[in-house]
Amino acid sequence: MADLFASQEPPQPAADTPRSGPLADRLRPQQLDQVVGQEHLTGPDGAIGHMVAAGRLSSIILWGPPGTGKTTIARLLADAVGLRFVAISAVFSGVADLKKVFAEAREHARIGRKTLLFVDEIHRFNRAQQDGFLPYVEDGTVTLVGATTENPSFELNAALLSRAQVLILRRLDHRALSHLLDRGEALESRSLPLTPEARDALVASADGDGRFLLNQAETLFSVDFAAPLDPGALGAFLQRRVAVYDKDREGHYNLISALHKSIRGSDPQAALYYLARMLTAGEEPLYLLRRLTRAAVEDIGLADPQALVQCIAAKDTYDFLGSPEGELAIAQACLYLATAPKSNAAYMAQKAAWRTARETGSLMPPQNILNAPTKLMKQIGYGEGYHYDHDAEDGFSGDNYWPDEMTPQSFYKPTDRGMEKRIAERMAWWDEMREQRRSE
Repeated sequence: MADLFASQEPPQPAADTPRSGPLADRLRPQQLDQVVGQEHLTGPDGAIGHMVAAGRLSSIILWGPPGTGKTTIARLLADAVGLRFVAISAVFSGVADLKKVFAEAREHARIGRKTLLFVDEIHRFNRAQQDGFLPYVEDGTVTLVGATTENPSFELNAALLSRAQVLILRRLDHRALSHLLDRGEALESRSLPLTPEARDALVASADGDGRFLLNQAETLFSVDFAAPLDPGALGAFLQRRVAVYDKDREGHYNLISALHKSIRGSDPQAALYYLARMLTAGEEPLYLLRRLTRAAVEDIGLADPQALVQCIAAKDTYDFLGSPEGELAIAQACLYLATAPKSNAAYMAQKAAWRTARETGSLMPPQNILNAPTKLMKQIGYGEGYHYDHDAEDGFSGDNYWPDEMTPQSFYKPTDRGMEKRIAERMAWWDEMREQRRSE
C-alpha cells in the first residue's frame, strides 16, 4: 500500500458529494490508502490491511478520538471487500431501527449480498441493546463495525467484545494534520492566509481532530485577508478548540493516573503539566486536591510529613482565595509532592495491619495495658504490672503490647529516605532497648 503521506494530491470528491459541500466532506478519502495517520491499521502489515488483502472482514470495534477517520474507514472497508454499507447512530436509533436493519440485511443475504453495519457511538446503546446484536453477528447476517470514543472495556458487553476485534485509532499527529491542510490547499488551489507560525498554531489547536482542523481551514478560506495572519491574529479570529475531557470517562482517569504517577516518579515538570491539563479543561479543583492528598499519604508518608500539611494548607488556601488565585496553592502542593522524598512504607504498613487484624479476630490485648476502672477488673488483674513509660529510664519501658497469643509483628518498615531515615534509626534503638530490658 502506498505511503499515506507520499502525495499532495487531494482525494477526488465522491460523485454524490456537492462541489460546494463542506471541505471535510469534499476531502473524504475514496480509498484506504488516502486515510491519514492510521497506517498502523490500514498499511499492508496492519489488521485492516490484512483483512482487505484476504477479502474477508471480521466484526471490529474502532476505538479512537473524534475526527480520526472511524466513519471513513468503515465505509471504505465495505467498498474494499464488496459489502453493502448501512450506517446507524446509537444516539438516534432504537430497537425498532435495529430490527428493520437486521430484517433488511437478511433479505439481502438471501440474494448473496452481505451487509456491513456501521454503528457510530456504539457505546451509547445499553447492555440489552448490545446483546441484541449477538445472534446477527454470530450467524453472519451482518458484519459489525462499531465506532466509539470511549474505552470498550468499560462501555461494551464482554459478550460483544469477544466476537469483535478492537482496533485502536491514533490521535492525528502534527504530520498527519499538516498533510490534511496540504490536501485542502490543493483542492482549493490556494494557500491558507497564515504565516508559518500561525499554520503550526492552527494545527496544534485541532488537538488531533482532523475534522475540526478542516472546518477551521474552511472558515479561513471563506474570508479575504489583506495579509497573512500571525498566531495572535489567528487566535483572535478563530475560537480555540476546547480539549477533549469528560469528567466521568476515560480521559479523566487517564490524566489523573498520569498526574499521580508523575508525582510518584518525582517528575515535577510532568506533574505540573497534567495538573494544568485537568484544571484548564474544567476539572473540579477540590477533586484534584483530594487526589494530591492521597498521593501525600500513599507515596510520601513519613519520609516528609509536611507533604500532607502542604495539601491541607492548599485546600484551605483555595477555599479562602477561590479561582483562579487559589489554583497557585494547588500548583505549589503538586510541586512539593513531586519534589519530596518518596516512601510507601506507611501505605504498605496500613495494608498489612488491616490484613492481620482481619485474620486474628478478637484477641485480647495483654492485661497489663488494660484500664481497670472497676474493683472487679482490678481483682482479676487488669492493669497489673503496667510500667508508665515516662517514669522509666530513657522514657522507655520495653513492655510487651501485643496479645499473648501473637508474636510481635513488623508492619511499618521505614525507608532510608527523608525523615524516615531518622525514624528507622529511632525504631532500631527501641528494638535494641526492648531486647535488653527483656533479658534483664
